Amino acid sequence: MGQKQKERREAPNEAKAEAKYLRTSDRKLNLVAQMIRGKSAAKALTDLQFSQRRIAKDVRKVLASAVANAENNHGLDVDRLIVAEAYVGKSIKMRRIQTRGRGRAAPIEKPFSRLTVIVRELGDDMVASKKAPKKKAPATTESAAKKPAAKKAPAKKAAAKKEQE
Repeated sequence: MGQKQKERREAPNEAKAEAKYLRTSDRKLNLVAQMIRGKSAAKALTDLQFSQRRIAKDVRKVLASAVANAENNHGLDVDRLIVAEAYVGKSIKMRRIQTRGRGRAAPIEKPFSRLTVIVRELGDDMVASKKAPKKKAPATTESAAKKPAAKKAPAKKAAAKKEQE
C-alpha cells in the first residue's frame, strides 16, 4: 500500500537546496547568487563568508545545505562540487501602512525571496579540462596580412606644422 516513491528531478550527480522565505528583494539576492554561479563549492563558501552583503549569510547556509545533501544523501565527492545553478524567485510581500499627514496613509511593501542552489559533481574528464590552462593559438601570416597598414596622414600633418614654425 501507499504511494510510489517520487522520481528525482535532478541528475544523479546533482544535489539541491532551497530557501523559501528570505527577507530581501529578489534583485538584491540575485546579486549575491550571481557571485557564486559556476564556482567551486569551497570557493563560493569562502566568498560568501567574506561578503559585505547582509543576505550573503543566508545564501551561505543554503549552499552549505546543498553540499551536505550531496555528501550525505547522494554520496557525491565534496571536493569536486561546483555551483551549477543558483536562481532566485519572488515570494510573498508583507504589506504595511505608514501614516502620513492630513490623515492619509502610504503603503509599504516588504518583499521576500526564494533561492534555489544546485551543486554538481564534475567527472574526471571535466576536472582535468577545468584545471588545464588554455593555450593561445599561434599567430598566422594570414592574420598579419589582414591588419590594416599604418595611416600616414597624421605624420604628414606633424611634418607640415614643423615646417610652418
